[in-house]
Amino acid sequence: MKVSDLFEPKYGINLELNTCEITDSPDGINFVSRTSKNNGIVAKVKKIEGKEPQPAGVLTCACGGSVLSTFVQLKPFYSGRDLYLLIPKKEMSLEEKLFYCHAIKMNAYRYQYGRQANKTLGDIELPELPEWLKNTKIDYSKIKTTNNNPSEVFDTKGWKEFTFEELFEIEKGNQTMTDIDVGTIPVVSSSDSDNGVTIYTNDSEEKFSGNKITVAANGSVGSAFYQPDDFFATGDVNVLIPKFKLNKYIAMFIITVIQKEKYRFSYGRKWGKEKMLQSKIKLPPDENGNPNWQYMENYIKTFPYSDLI
Repeated sequence: MKVSDLFEPKYGINLELNTCEITDSPDGINFVSRTSKNNGIVAKVKKIEGKEPQPAGVLTCACGGSVLSTFVQLKPFYSGRDLYLLIPKKEMSLEEKLFYCHAIKMNAYRYQYGRQANKTLGDIELPELPEWLKNTKIDYSKIKTTNNNPSEVFDTKGWKEFTFEELFEIEKGNQTMTDIDVGTIPVVSSSDSDNGVTIYTNDSEEKFSGNKITVAANGSVGSAFYQPDDFFATGDVNVLIPKFKLNKYIAMFIITVIQKEKYRFSYGRKWGKEKMLQSKIKLPPDENGNPNWQYMENYIKTFPYSDLI
């Protein structure tokens, strides 16, 4: 069974984002590009006179860029360059569409080294729908947000620099990845995905208590994550122990700022403990010049889905 047996591949309307007017309005229209993240959505734009958005319910598939990044679009949208729409030839549940998105993505390795999928998309082989999926319904109520407040726009010009040493004590992890006793406690390494966790263990080495921030000092340098529960960390990880009252909302704000420093560590540069202690990040200050923790917390709470963190 091929993609073309189940879907009608149709080229999108091929818009350029820089010719659209970006908006923060909740009524903005999703702009879907060839990215592999955020369901392919890179911005919201204002409706373009004379161009109707493409309909919800279709799949979008990148044939260039992040080739075969495939998503179900749940709202009307505009599409960018080298993006195909896959229009179901028969009625499909959302669960079925998600299954086929994953199956298409699994063929991405065939398009390495700059190959595009324009001419061959319809010929990609797909597996049969598993029997168990035909009777499976995902409970989406668990991921519905009650927070629809738009995030306020802020000006970073008044932000103040703080050294990591002012904000944190820093310890290096000591967990090794050899002869590991697989268990239930997460091990954070220098990975840039899955919250930095690469394996779980019941090792007897001393673990860190939760409510900490971890930052990769080697490998994917600058990849920062919040660890809510007890964890182990490898020697390539700096564990940031706050000198202030940290919570998950403040942590989400801080790790985003830390991630913005990643560009400084290209070409194999490491971010060891001593270097990090003297490094600086900019944060919004309060009237006394101290980090405005309450502002950071309130800001994160304005985002949709922040109630599910």
